[in-house]
Amino acid sequence: MAVSLQKGQKISLSKEAGGELTQVKLGLGWDVFQGPQEKKGGFLGKLFGGGTGGDSIDLDASCIMFDSNKQAVDAIWFSQLKSKDGSIVHTGDNRTGDGDGDDEVINVDLSKVPANVVSLVFTVNSFTGQTFETVENAFCRIVNANNNTEVARYNLSSQGTHTAMIMAKVYRHNNEWKMHAIGETASGRTFHDLMPAITPHA
Repeated sequence: MAVSLQKGQKISLSKEAGGELTQVKLGLGWDVFQGPQEKKGGFLGKLFGGGTGGDSIDLDASCIMFDSNKQAVDAIWFSQLKSKDGSIVHTGDNRTGDGDGDDEVINVDLSKVPANVVSLVFTVNSFTGQTFETVENAFCRIVNANNNTEVARYNLSSQGTHTAMIMAKVYRHNNEWKMHAIGETASGRTFHDLMPAITPHA
């Protein structure tokens, strides 16, 4: 049974998974907010123009790798879908709605993350500048890639005029990997714009 995280909560991934985790998927998802008169079924199809007018918003997921000095070591985003060391791979935009509801997925091989990297911070931002007033049901979740079992999920309800969110952090602590639900709002078109807000959480 996956853990449902609250903002600020921290958990041990191996403890929740019932054993050491090496291959994990971080899935991020969201819906387009529509008024009660326009409520429609389906999860992703309308995010990318499968409807009328303002029915679409394309958020971009990023992962920033930090060392113990809170210095960014590498970043995985739509312009670089794979970390230089190969431990983290972004699967790119999901524009079909297929699958289990994740709009974007970042695969992480925790066993290959370099020893100098102590934390991975995951963000989503609106490159087009649309605000989260048009977003609902945003979430991030950790999945054990070896058996496709969801380990933890963090649902966010934060709508507003921000254009980005610092979702969560996966970090090393006492030789094990943990997850911290952050859920802080920010503004920026790419992760570069978000760095002043991201770094304190690294």
